[in-house]
Amino acid sequence: MTPKNITTLLEASWAASDSLLCVGLDPEPARFPGRYSGDSGSVFEFCRDIVDATHDLVCAFKPQIAYFAAVGAEGALERLIAHIRAVAPHVPLILDAKRGDIGPTAVQYAREAFDRYGADAVTVNPYLGYDTVEPFVERGSVFVLCRTSNPGSGDLQSLDVGGEPLYRRVARDLAQRFGQSGRVGLVVGATYPAELAVVREAVGTMPLLVPGIGAQGGDAASLAPALTPSGGVVVNSSRAVLYASDGADFADASRRVALETRDTLRAVRAA
Repeated sequence: MTPKNITTLLEASWAASDSLLCVGLDPEPARFPGRYSGDSGSVFEFCRDIVDATHDLVCAFKPQIAYFAAVGAEGALERLIAHIRAVAPHVPLILDAKRGDIGPTAVQYAREAFDRYGADAVTVNPYLGYDTVEPFVERGSVFVLCRTSNPGSGDLQSLDVGGEPLYRRVARDLAQRFGQSGRVGLVVGATYPAELAVVREAVGTMPLLVPGIGAQGGDAASLAPALTPSGGVVVNSSRAVLYASDGADFADASRRVALETRDTLRAVRAA
C-alpha cells in the first residue's frame, strides 16, 4: 500500500474547507454531559456527536489515543475513525500517540497507527534518534515533536546544541532528511510564537501541527509567521471545543466555539 502523503492531504483539505482548525478528540467521561453514561460506549457517542457538529469546519481531526486506552475504549476509537471516514472522508485524521521506540518496536507502533486505526498521520517522538522515525515514514506520515506547548518543554528542547537550540536542530535535520517526502510535519506549540517563526524559517513549507490554542492560552494572531500560501498549519483545539458546555446544548456550543475559532484563524490568514 502506498504511504499516505499528509502534505498533499492537508493542502486539499485547507483548500476545500478554508479552515486551519483541527479539533482534538480527548474524551474524559467525567466531563461528559449527563446524557452519557460514562462507559466506553458513551466515549464513542460523545466523540461522534462532536464530529457531527464540527466536521464541516475543520481541516483535520486529532484523536488522542491515551484518552481512549485509559478507559479501555480502543474499540470506541476504531468505531469513531470509521464514522469520521463515513461522514467526512476528505478530512485528514492525525492519531496523537507520540510514539518513540527502537526499530522493531517502532515497526509495531506503525502497524497500530496505520493498519489497525487507518490514520493518515501519527505523532512521534524523535528523541531516540531519527532511525526510530523511519519505520513510521516508510508506512505513512508523521508529525514529529519539535517545540511542544507544555511549560517544561524548554528543559530539553531549548538546550544549546552547537550554537542553536535543540528544537531548531531537530527541525532542520528533519527537513533535510525527510522534507521532500511530503510525509513529515512538525509539532510546534502556539504557546511559543517566536519559535514558530524560527521553525518555519528552518523547514520551508513543511506542515506544522500547532497545539496550544484555546485552553492552553495560545494567541491565534501569533500564527501569522508560520503560515504558507496553501495554509501551512494545523491548529489544534481540544478542550475549548469539546467542553464548551456541559448541558444539553453541548454539541451546539462545541460547534459555536469551533466556528468562532475557524473564523479567527481565517482572519489571521487573510491579514
